[in-house]
Amino acid sequence: MPEEDLRALALRHGLAVSGARPSLPRYVAQLWSRRHFVTAFATARLTAQYSQAKLGQLWQVMTPLLNAAVYYFIFGVLMNTRAQVPDFVPFLVTGVFIWTFTANSLMAGTRAISGNLGLVHALHFPRASLPVALALQQLQQLVFSLAALVAILLAFGIAPGAPWLLAVPALALQALFNTGLSLALARVAARTPDVAQLMPFVLRTWMYASGVMFSLDHVLTGRDLPHALVLALQYNPAALYIDLMRFALVDSFTAAQLPPHAWGAAAAWALAAFAGGFVWFWQAEETYGRG
Repeated sequence: MPEEDLRALALRHGLAVSGARPSLPRYVAQLWSRRHFVTAFATARLTAQYSQAKLGQLWQVMTPLLNAAVYYFIFGVLMNTRAQVPDFVPFLVTGVFIWTFTANSLMAGTRAISGNLGLVHALHFPRASLPVALALQQLQQLVFSLAALVAILLAFGIAPGAPWLLAVPALALQALFNTGLSLALARVAARTPDVAQLMPFVLRTWMYASGVMFSLDHVLTGRDLPHALVLALQYNPAALYIDLMRFALVDSFTAAQLPPHAWGAAAAWALAAFAGGFVWFWQAEETYGRG
């Protein structure tokens, strides 16, 4: 039969293209209906992540702590950055934990489709479930790590207070930002797997530009840098989320050190990244796992 007749026959009997992309509202509804799968998948991945290691889930806390110890030795001791920053250890550990949340979320996003092709080929479900679940897994891991962060803050004489409540909206904005970027990277990496190999270099450069181990404000003060570069560093989303968490948790990181645009820019980055990443991922829904 001619192709036009076959199409008319399919439409007459209510048949649709397998794996066709639904409308955006319907896609959102489908994703919401799979919210229990997303949560269960994230929790299962988190539980299995260190199942082969003897220390098990302790590595969720030990990995960022060991990174912080290395950075303390290199930047705090050898480069003497600690002399420029009050409460350097809480300052550093907060930066490392918050940066690790973003870095791990983005790396997981690059493997969301390619690392789960068995599911993609076998089952029909909104493919956005995978990067969203992996971003949720990293948020769950951060929650476990925060217990160690709180212990360190208390050990260095920083008592809990009302400003600590600001950590909740700051983390919510960062989680939205991470999820949006993970969705965008999932689409890119599904077509170009080499992106996963490039990401460690991109993330390392981004980390050094985000003031994880030192104060960006101190670095920028008194230096004649191009205005575009200064703006890029000041509005760097990773640096903004780190600053917001330091402002919430570290007493010596006062409002004078927090950029006046921090909350507004952080919210704008979160909403733009999440909305843009979600829509861009949805636009390629029918291509994932094919070719």
